[in-house]
Amino acid sequence: MKPALPLRIASILALIAALGHTALFLTYKPTHGPDEIVVVTAMQTHVFSFGGYLHSYWQLYFGYQLFVTISCLVECGLLWQLANLTRSVPAAIRPMIGLFFLGEVATSILMLKFFFLIPIVVHSATALCLALALATLTRKISPQPASAPS
Repeated sequence: MKPALPLRIASILALIAALGHTALFLTYKPTHGPDEIVVVTAMQTHVFSFGGYLHSYWQLYFGYQLFVTISCLVECGLLWQLANLTRSVPAAIRPMIGLFFLGEVATSILMLKFFFLIPIVVHSATALCLALALATLTRKISPQPASAPS
């Protein structure tokens, strides 16, 4: 397998994560009963000073959700670009892919603790693709043993 393929797949998974995340939080409506409605309403209406600005918890939550979307889109673009570099500078991109891999492993662990099945699967699959890319790049740049003369 060429190292660009798992990087392209990881890039597409990051795009799926961005789109899924965005669709989920933009269409959110409380559906778990009156207690949830009370919590969400309090988040939306309670305003406080934070960092010198007035915000509600909902505004901070919403802004953070947009940050996550942007981060996933940036990851998508960077992984796609790294796939383009697998032929020309494989040794140079390996540390970058390693950082993305560690980030996805950490994200997957957090997903296991705090979220639900779909993002767990998407981020774990992304980590697996990055591990495959690292393995194929390592084989590509490792010196091959010389053949013994016949």
